[in-house]
Amino acid sequence: MGETVIIDRYIMREIIKPTVTICVVLIFIFGCYTASRYLADAVSGQLPGTTVIFFILLKIAIALEVLLPTTLYLSVVVALGRMYKDSEMTALAACGVSKARVLRPVFFVSLAIAVIVACLSLYVRPWAYSQFFWLKAEAKANFDLTRMKGGTFYEIDDGKRVIFADRVDQQKDSARRVFIQTERGDDLQVIYAQKARQYAAPTTGKQIIVFTDGHLYEFSRLGEKGRIIQFEQSAMPLEPTGNIQLKYRIKAAPTSALVHSDDSEEIAEFQWRLSTPLATILLALIGVPLSRSSPRRGKYAKVMTAVVIFAFYYNLSAIIKKWVERGVLDTLPGIWWIQLLLAGLLLLLLWQPPLVFRWRQR
Repeated sequence: MGETVIIDRYIMREIIKPTVTICVVLIFIFGCYTASRYLADAVSGQLPGTTVIFFILLKIAIALEVLLPTTLYLSVVVALGRMYKDSEMTALAACGVSKARVLRPVFFVSLAIAVIVACLSLYVRPWAYSQFFWLKAEAKANFDLTRMKGGTFYEIDDGKRVIFADRVDQQKDSARRVFIQTERGDDLQVIYAQKARQYAAPTTGKQIIVFTDGHLYEFSRLGEKGRIIQFEQSAMPLEPTGNIQLKYRIKAAPTSALVHSDDSEEIAEFQWRLSTPLATILLALIGVPLSRSSPRRGKYAKVMTAVVIFAFYYNLSAIIKKWVERGVLDTLPGIWWIQLLLAGLLLLLLWQPPLVFRWRQR
């Protein structure tokens, strides 16, 4: 009994070590890719730097439900492949440890990771999506003059406000030759000033723009007379022209709202969230027979095969999910037959190891 526990712990440790390493590397690569998408908006002034950081963190939280199963799957292949290369699996077999026996520690590790993936998929992912969509809408509606780049037109709040400044001094929070066009229902307001400065109101903390030496033009689309006002100094609160309203996004919907839904898109999303922890376990178990190789081959000999299998599975899952959303496939079995396909592949690899092994040695 003690030897069995030692073997289980050893195999689990060998799997967890590359899991942590590969996961950190994948998170870093994904974070850099996400940062490259939004840093351009931060440089141009469309997004503040803090919002970009939150975007990156939220995107990583969303991606973890895919990164963790992928990492565990590849780690099983790499870890057991190393054990085959160093003849450790041969030694275990000589001691009476069967290849099927190796499935137990892998199952325990995958079960623990599957619980984490379930929490990510059912709760963290929709929450992260809702926060992401809210921050994105808020960043578009609440524009900051100090983030502007001189000589560039900016549209905010779905084009209801257009801002332009010839020159911007971000250190002094001021700009020169500023043009602001604002739509308010059927009215159109245009402000042109030689100078503008932004600061926070001491009582409310809201951002206010103070214009100096300018004109205010007001027009009506209903044909009513407009007016032109010349001023030496005028203040305008920099607030959204309307309330921030988020569109309903299925990805951001709480899981509890999808349980009893009859909509095909919501059913597909709910099935996807439930299938990720199951896929975590199945992929990890598939990695056990998939890692089998001769000692002459390296520990990374089966990584390419594992990557091809995962790419095929993930892309097919995404396609099937789209088909269920559009009603091309019935909601039952929905996307569950993809998991049945994984289970069938696992049984095939476990029940016919000699045939598969000989085919791989060619």
